[in-house]
Amino acid sequence: MTGLLETTAERRARRDRQPASDERPAWMGRQPRWVTGARGVLLTVACLAVIVPFVAVVMTSLAPQRDISARGGLVLFTSDPSLAAYRAVLSGGVVTRALTVSVVVTVVGTVLSLACTIMLAYALSRPGSLLHKPILLMTLFTLLFNPGMIPMYLTVKQLGLIDNLAALILPVVVNAFNVIVMRSFFLELPSELTESAKLDGAGELRILTLIVLPLSKAVVAVVGLFYAVAYWNAFFSALLYLPSPEKWPLQLVLRTFVVNQTPLGTDELSASTESLPPQASIQMAILVMSVIPILIIYPFIQKHFSKGLLIGAVKG
Repeated sequence: MTGLLETTAERRARRDRQPASDERPAWMGRQPRWVTGARGVLLTVACLAVIVPFVAVVMTSLAPQRDISARGGLVLFTSDPSLAAYRAVLSGGVVTRALTVSVVVTVVGTVLSLACTIMLAYALSRPGSLLHKPILLMTLFTLLFNPGMIPMYLTVKQLGLIDNLAALILPVVVNAFNVIVMRSFFLELPSELTESAKLDGAGELRILTLIVLPLSKAVVAVVGLFYAVAYWNAFFSALLYLPSPEKWPLQLVLRTFVVNQTPLGTDELSASTESLPPQASIQMAILVMSVIPILIIYPFIQKHFSKGLLIGAVKG
């Protein structure tokens, strides 16, 4: 009987220590049905706000002129889809050349930026590295103060990079924000790993390549995606530094075509305007071609990206 009473008393004490249902955080209690329904409605609206414009862009690129005129420019459904706009864009040579330039700049720039960012972030994460604090302060200074467009242009001109594809890469090869993010991740790695490797005679480069990087796939994927998207979407730097149209990337070609209604202001697509597909279809076709590469790459690094977003958010 005593044991039973003690057990009952312990249960009561444990129940008293538990917070009441109305004192629990919102994520621990059951939500009313109207709250769940409202969340579902908001999520549906948000998804439609993203999906409907993309569908309209794709369908407009496939639509004939009569559907575009009947629906005021954007088409959500067409009964007579055609790839004429894509054939016209690819046959002219302008977009294919610009697409090649964008791919080369994005791949080369992302690789160089990742290499420089990883080495700089790892060096700044080692307290005993040479000029550790001054370089860290310089990095933070560039994060807080932007040099501006005119000083950047003068620097690129003095380096002889005008009308050179390197002007799209070298001035932005290292981003201070990405360096700080990667340095924070390196600081969270257990110091016992590097210390044991040093006791075995491993150097810093071997520690970085064989120990640190295999444990840092998430942050490398996130930073690599940031760099790739920045290089792929950049057009203003090309507008400043590349006067030759044959060296323009895809985003600048798209911007020029939308503004001038003809690619690069020439007649490279066709000698006859009547033989061209609708202007809106050509614009949307170029837009689809500029978006597809990112849509193809993102699913492969999504798991690393979602994990990398939590870098530095949880301590302990």
